[in-house]
Amino acid sequence: MTEFLQQLINGLALGAIYALIALGYTMVYGVLRFINFAHGDVFMLGAFSGYYLARIFPQESFLGAAGVFAGSMLICAIIGIIIERFAYRPLRDRPKLTVLITAIGVSLLIEYTGQHEKVFGAAPRTFPNLVPDTNFVIAGVSVNSDQILVLVVAVILMIGLQLIVLKTKIGTAMRALSFNAQAAALMGININVVISFTFGLGSALAAAGGILYAMNYTSIDPLMGILPGLKAFVAAVLGGIGNIPGAALGGLIMGVVETFTAGYISSAYRDAVAFSILILILIFKPSGLLGKTQVEKV
Repeated sequence: MTEFLQQLINGLALGAIYALIALGYTMVYGVLRFINFAHGDVFMLGAFSGYYLARIFPQESFLGAAGVFAGSMLICAIIGIIIERFAYRPLRDRPKLTVLITAIGVSLLIEYTGQHEKVFGAAPRTFPNLVPDTNFVIAGVSVNSDQILVLVVAVILMIGLQLIVLKTKIGTAMRALSFNAQAAALMGININVVISFTFGLGSALAAAGGILYAMNYTSIDPLMGILPGLKAFVAAVLGGIGNIPGAALGGLIMGVVETFTAGYISSAYRDAVAFSILILILIFKPSGLLGKTQVEKV
């Protein structure tokens, strides 16, 4: 039972990170109906932003950690808005396949630019300790301060996102745009502002996920966003792409399943299980766990 609880806590901590990344995928899809495959690389940029900002703010300090989180989220929000403005907005009226290929191109551009020796370099770097490293043992289950911070920050950000979407004017505009873009424009909603805000908000969440991931796995490099980004995409599809609570649920499920697979079967199968879930959900419930089936007119 102790081992089960230990794996569950580890899985929830990992799943919370996947959930933060998946929220960015699902928000962009909900508004524009396309997958931003460069989102995993924004996650990587968030980790590197935190790496450099940690040199400015006090280390192993909760106040310093808050500054690192805020700074990285702001930087990545600006990057997300820039990507949308110059890479995706000119293609808004083009076929979705064109935008999808562009997203893959943006992803590769960020990855290989990051590997340049004058940018980040290809060698992995060790992420610094942002908060005091403390282990707590409760009923034989070990929980460290980084895992607690992951869960606390993830819950706060998810609640904050829900409040923004449901209780603010910009959130109402996002929901209106998701429901019917043409009607929203006719009602006076500035489509460009709403879409830019959506990209910025999703990128900020990815930055927070990148820092939390780096705190728990310590090593960062320019290609670190590829696999977590793909798994977060699977989580978004699992929960119901375009559905915010579904993305959060899908991320938690993905983290728990991956951790239990590594703990009870073999770590060699953890990635295979993640993508097997994608295949199964597309075959048996393409709309996802919380998604709704939509009828498209031909």
